[in-house]
Amino acid sequence: MGWNIYLSGEIHTDWRDQIKTGCAQRGLSVSFSSAVTDHAASDAAGDVLGDEDRPFWRDHKSAKVNAIRTRTLIEKCDLAVVRFGDQYRQWNAAFDAGTCAALGKPYITLHDDTLIHPLKEVDAAAMAWATDVEQVVDMLVYLTTQD
Repeated sequence: MGWNIYLSGEIHTDWRDQIKTGCAQRGLSVSFSSAVTDHAASDAAGDVLGDEDRPFWRDHKSAKVNAIRTRTLIEKCDLAVVRFGDQYRQWNAAFDAGTCAALGKPYITLHDDTLIHPLKEVDAAAMAWATDVEQVVDMLVYLTTQD
């Protein structure tokens, strides 16, 4: 069975590539999807709908356009990995985790132990909490290779 894994969360490190590489090295039958990780492109997603005088309305339109992609990909995934980094607050990642929970999609959170308290509700709904990419890859090996 080929699994579709949705990778959500921070965009400032190469954690997505590390997971993809680790899964490829282990020969897993998985595919990956993600939100748009180019920050400028994501911010401009709604610009096709016309210019805005106020930043709020530009952000509002872009959020709605991005939500089309995000919700569709989460609905189609078998499992999501939601990464929270320490450099920025990832409100979008928390929203993605909530979407997964509402849709009954299993998800794994990925963050260090400094975020245990702020993410307690997000982690409580997760199927697992990983502290590093290797743990995620090891879980994917187990999940996708057992008969």
